[in-house]
Amino acid sequence: MIAAGVAVALPAVWALRRLVETQLFGVTAFDGTTIAVAGAGLALVALVAAMLPARRASRLDPNVVLRAE
Repeated sequence: MIAAGVAVALPAVWALRRLVETQLFGVTAFDGTTIAVAGAGLALVALVAAMLPARRASRLDPNVVLRAE
């Protein structure tokens, strides 16, 4: 899902490059460092958002959960 998000975001950055250049001082639309840091930050947030519910679910006993159904 993260790769799909990046695949959608990169063409969007290319399409909106003029807007990005006018809004961010000293940053070009294709500044590799900025894109890499933003992508890494988004990937980190996505991984943490996926990890928290999975960690909580791994602590449950499967038999108790299935009986509750």
